Formats: sequence, structure tokens, C-alpha cells
Amino acid sequence: MKRLAAFTMALMMLVPLAAVAKDAARPHAAALYQKHCAECHGKERLGGIGPALLPGNLRRLRKKKAAKVIAQGRISTQMPAFGDKLSEKQIAALVKYIYTPLPQMPVWGKKEIEASRHIPVDTDFSVTRPQHDADPLNLFVVVESGDHHVSILDGDTFERLTRFKSRYALHGGPKFTPDGRYVFFQSRDGWITKYDLYTLDVVAEMRAGINTRNIAISADGSVIAVANYLPHNLVLLSADDLSVIRIIPAVSADGASSRVAAVYQARPRHSFVATLKDAPEFWEISTDPKRKEALYEVRRVKLPAIVDDFFFDQSYRHMLGASRDLKGAIVLNVDTGEVIRRLDLPGLPHLGSGITWKWQGRPVMATPHLGEGRISIIAMDTWEVVKTLKTPGPGFFLRSHENTPYAWADVFFGPDRDKMLVIDKRTLEIVKVLNYAPGKTVAHVEFDRYGKYALISVWEQDGAVLVVDANTFEVKKRIPMKKPVGKYNVFNKITFSEGTSH
Repeated sequence: MKRLAAFTMALMMLVPLAAVAKDAARPHAAALYQKHCAECHGKERLGGIGPALLPGNLRRLRKKKAAKVIAQGRISTQMPAFGDKLSEKQIAALVKYIYTPLPQMPVWGKKEIEASRHIPVDTDFSVTRPQHDADPLNLFVVVESGDHHVSILDGDTFERLTRFKSRYALHGGPKFTPDGRYVFFQSRDGWITKYDLYTLDVVAEMRAGINTRNIAISADGSVIAVANYLPHNLVLLSADDLSVIRIIPAVSADGASSRVAAVYQARPRHSFVATLKDAPEFWEISTDPKRKEALYEVRRVKLPAIVDDFFFDQSYRHMLGASRDLKGAIVLNVDTGEVIRRLDLPGLPHLGSGITWKWQGRPVMATPHLGEGRISIIAMDTWEVVKTLKTPGPGFFLRSHENTPYAWADVFFGPDRDKMLVIDKRTLEIVKVLNYAPGKTVAHVEFDRYGKYALISVWEQDGAVLVVDANTFEVKKRIPMKKPVGKYNVFNKITFSEGTSH
């Protein structure tokens, strides 16, 4: 019995020792993060010199790729390699840690926003014309995500005027002031950058959120709206110096906190329009200075389901909305808040990429689908599908111009991602299948201000922008770029061309 008791006591003593040994072998991720990552990415993972390391901000970065970045660093950035300092287990622990949600909602209010504001150069108000020879309304702003830069192209000569380093992971289309002088960029982790296209300078920056969805600019160009996933709010900034005008908490009518799905300018209505990601509500926020009593107030409209992607007709009287919760799409009368039509659309339509034109005297819009190889063409006078085009795979972008009879669509997903489709807007048929870069992703067309040339992205790290004659489809120039994810023509954006997204 004595031997058994002694053996039992020894075993009991070994159990905690084994637990300690096992715990010692397990990397302490939080401590590793504070030692190696916090200086650049922030003590709370909210970002600093480097981006925020939170699940929402890292949505486009797979965990295997994140481990590779930690081990090998990232070229053309300040991210160093840690493969010689950290073991595979330690790197795996760090990856798991940065993909873990924070235990509570972080604070990022007016105090934090204002503290982040940076004015790198003094605005020279005596400058009233461009300090370069290019047509300021035919410039292209090209976002190169491969090494986080922006290029400014002359839309007549297609020469690069300048190339400057941007914030990490610019997301969503940049927005221009009505005169085309200033452009505003937004990064996934909330940085807003104001850039002067006359002087080719960054003139102001500040951080309006931690995880930001997109931005919009008011009809008069005086207010920037920032839609945030984190924190849950809509931030209104002065377009002049990026100071805070108002922070609107994203709380639904029944008191539920929500991410903001997206915000857009409704120019004819002098308002911003937005939807919530986690509640079935549509918001309209007045920006009309003539309605001072209602300035920046939120008008709420209850929706039958959550809508996180939407499209407006040119009058902004009707909104076409879609989401994964909807079977197809709904048409909302923006004035009355009534759902006036339901459409059976397949494969999650990408309405934010929709374009419009006149067909047989009728206004129509076309949208690709993210889940199926289809393009739907919808008559906006009756809100019925008049044509469904079968494509080699799901697409992401559609683009056209008033001065061309063609609309261009990519095949973004799947083995045919190197194809570019040309649709005749008169017959509603695919008349050309182009292949400019076999085996590579080819996407996102944008036209020059005259509709004469189509600029196409070879969406690769060692990629390019192709300048293509919009009538003959011949490549006129190849401009090397680092993964050019988007190109934006000043004239087309400020005139709200029917052939591009707004």
C-alpha cells in the first residue's frame, strides 16, 4: 500500500510538471506580437506604420500567405522578414492570433481621428491651374496594389506624370471634387488621403476608421462620408482639411449596432445614401445646405432584407438592391421607401459595377454576377430582365462610354480569367472575345474622356495597363504596372458617365 501511495503521489506531481512543459512548448502569441509586431501595427492590432491586423482587415489575405509574409517579409514595403528570428510554430501562433477577433469594440472616435490628421504640405491657394501640361480632365488615376503605389497618367499621351506611395491596401474607387482638382483615396484600414491633381502632391491625410468599406463625396464637394465596418459608424469629414464634421453611430431603429455596408453620393438629391450590413435599413443623409434644419439628419427606410450592394438609376429615384439574404434583387422607390419590384437574378449580382445605356429608346442597366457566368440586362422603365448573356465564368466589372457602341466585361473568376468580352449595346450580344494576356487575369476597363481608348488591367504582380483602341481592339501601348487593380478617368467620374461606376 505504501508503494502504491508513493507511486500515486509521484504521478500527481508529474501531471502539473507535464502541463507546465507542454505550456512552455506552446508559443505565447500575445507576447510574440508585442515584441515583434506592435511597434508598427499598434499595441492593440489597430495599425500604425503598418496596417491593422484584424480579421476584417485581413479578409483578402489567406492564412498561408500571412505566414509567408511574416517569414519572408514583403517586397517594396517596410515589412521585414522574421523567418530567421521565429520558428514555424511561433509564426503559426502569430497567424492564429492576428486572425482572432478583438474581445471588445475598439474606440476610434473624434479624438483619435483628429490626432491622426497629417498635413504634409501647405496648400498653395494661389495655384489655380495645373502645374503640368496634361489635360487635367483627361488624367487617369491608377491604383497599383502590388506595391501600394498610385500612378497618374496623361490620358492623351499615356505617359506617367508621377508615381507615389499610397497607404496600404487602397480599397474602393477614389472620389473626385466636382472640378476634378482633388481626389480622395481610402485604405482598408481607414486612412483617407487628399491628393492635388494640379500640383501632384498629397495635401492631407487622416484615419477615419479601423476597418473602412468605402467613401463618398457630397454633390458640392465639401463633405466626405466614410462607411466603417469598425467601429460601427458613418463619419462625415470636411473635404477642405479632413476635420471631423459629425460621427453618426450605425445603430438600427431597433437599437442593434451594425457595420455600414456602403455609402454613395446621390447627386440629384443632394444627399448621401447608405445601407447597413447587419440590419435591413436604408439611410438617406441630407447634405443640402439649403435645408439647414435637416442637414446631416438620417432618414431611415425599413427593407425586407439586408442589402449590401446597390445601384441607382440616373435620376436616383430608384434603387436596385441585392445581398446574399435576398433571392435576386429588389427595386426601392427612394422617395416613398416602398419596394415596387422583385427581380429573380442568379448568382449574386454585382450591382456596384452596373452600367447604363439607351437601348431601343429605353434606359437599360447591365450587371455581372459574382456566383455565375451571367450578365443580366434590365430595362429600368419596367424593371424587367430583357436579356441574360451566358459568359465563360463569373465577372466582376462592366464598363462602357457614351461615345462607343460597346460594353466591355471581364471574366474575373475561374480558368477563363484572361478573357475580355465585348458586348454590342445595340444588339445585346457578345460580339468579341479578346485575349490580350493568355493565362493571366485581365480585368477592369476604363475609357478616356472621349471614349476613344479603353485601358485594361493585366491584374498581376508583374502586370500592366494596356491601352486599346476602342474601335479596332488593337493594343496601342503597354504600360508596366504592379497589379493595377483600378483606373479612374477624371472627366468620366466627375460627369457621372453612364458607362462607369459612381
